[in-house]
Formats: sequence, structure tokens, C-alpha cells
Amino acid sequence: MPLEAAPEAGHVPVLLDEVMGFLAPKAGGVYCDATLGLGGHAGRLLQLSSPDGRLVGLDRDTQALARARTALAQFGDRVTFVHSRFGSLRSVLDGLGVSAIDGCLVDLGVSSLQLDTADRGFSFRKTAPLDMRMDQSQGETAADLLGRTDEGDLERILRDLGEERFARKIARAIVDARLGTDLGTTTALAEFIAKVVPFRERHKDPATRTFQALRIALNDELGELERFLVDAPACLRPGGRLVVISFHSLEDRIAKRQLRALAARDAPGGPSIRILTKHVVVASDEERRRNPRSRSAKLRAVERLSP
Repeated sequence: MPLEAAPEAGHVPVLLDEVMGFLAPKAGGVYCDATLGLGGHAGRLLQLSSPDGRLVGLDRDTQALARARTALAQFGDRVTFVHSRFGSLRSVLDGLGVSAIDGCLVDLGVSSLQLDTADRGFSFRKTAPLDMRMDQSQGETAADLLGRTDEGDLERILRDLGEERFARKIARAIVDARLGTDLGTTTALAEFIAKVVPFRERHKDPATRTFQALRIALNDELGELERFLVDAPACLRPGGRLVVISFHSLEDRIAKRQLRALAARDAPGGPSIRILTKHVVVASDEERRRNPRSRSAKLRAVERLSP
């Protein structure tokens, strides 16, 4: 019986049983967790594919990779850790000499580690630099993005990526305030937005949508997903499976559209995948009670067809 992977304190992988049900891990299989995070899904996958199943774990967050190495240390050289964006899946596998995999998971959005580590700047619950980079080893911060973006582009970011109804009002206020107001911390920006927005939604901070929009734009999250979905199905062996977990409508819309296109009868060359989830899979009532972060999770799964 394989050892039980030690779960990270405070980390509960969402839809864990459902993910394993669709991936159906087996001994000798080769799998990929393209957003490794703290290794919750990966640990179960390695247990179920023992004694010799292998896993390639990708993450752009070096802090997450370091924690996952510790959490998955018991599995030794069955795990290969790669510092990479998930949109680079094909090049990562090519670089490792992996021609095809038996299953792949991508668990989108911000991780528990990123949300719960105050100085990462993803949450406005505690004062911290307005960073929001998933990969802190490179690129500009959210404060940099706010400081250089013109009003029109900022409005589009807030409207299209945050679905913020007051996008124009917030964008104009931020641009007008930049010269005389320091918006370089999480709480400063949140408090500023609270004064700009005319009224509050019930149970939602007025800064929520703006923070979501800035995070998605800064990390090019939707572009990463589109690139991933172009390559990932072709990385699977015939019969191999892909599972996508999303947490808001923008991600799920892209996944639904691109996967349906690949499964369509009139797809170029014919359908390359079979959709396994006729309806999107969501967390059970029990899981939602146990793990509130699972409430917005949506799962889609597909299987690669024979060429």
C-alpha cells in the first residue's frame, strides 16, 4: 500500500475524487499536472499510479514548486518538477523527451498559497505591495501595470477580465489619482475603489472584480489557457485524458469553446477528442461545506481519440 501523501496545511485540492475518476491513473502511466501548486492532486495521482507511474509537474510559481517538492518527496524520481507556465506544455514535454502522456490536469486561477501569503499581493485583506505575479522571478507587478496603462486600456481590462460594471468610473478615477495618490499597496487600492464605486454588492467587496481583472491581465491567464488547449489534447496518447478545472466564467467559456471545436464532427481532419462531461461537473454540497473555495469550481474532461 503506498504511503499517503502529506497534505499541505490549509490546502484542500478541489474535486479530487472526480479528477481521479476521469484521469483513471494506472501503474506505468505518464501524467502531467500542469499547474502543480502544492501537490494535492499530484500526490493522489502518484498513489493511484504506483508503483511506477510517473508525473511531470509544472508551475510558474517557484514558491509553490519548492513546497510541492517537499510534499511529494516520498515519490522520489517518479516526479519531475519544472518551473514553467502551463501554456508551454508541449515544449516542456519535448525537452524531457516525453512523446505522449496518459493524462493531464490543469487547475486554473490563483492558488491557496498565493491567496494566503499576504505579501504576494493577491488579496486585499492585509496590507502588502501590489504585486500579483504568479512568477515573482520576472515581469512587472500589478502596481507597474496600473502606473503605465492608459484609461481606455484599463477600462477594457476591468470590463472584460473583471466583468466590472463600473469599469469606466474606476479606470478614470485611478488615472486621475495616479500623480497624487499612492496605490501601490493592496489595501490602498481596495480602499480607493470602495470610495469610487457607488454601492456595494451583497457579500462582495467592491475591489474584488478589479483585483481579479488586474491579476488575469498581469499573468496573461486567458492567453495561457488558450495556448494550453491548442497543444494539450495532441500531447495525449490515444485514450489519454485531459481534465480542466476553472473558477470563473471567462476560463470556462474558453475551455468549453475550444474543446467543443476539437470534438466537432466537422473539425479539420475530423474530431480529435471525445467529451466525457456532457454537463460541467461541480463540487458536491458536502465538498462545498468542507472547502468553500470549491464553490465556483467547474470541471470538464475529454479523451483523445485514435488518429
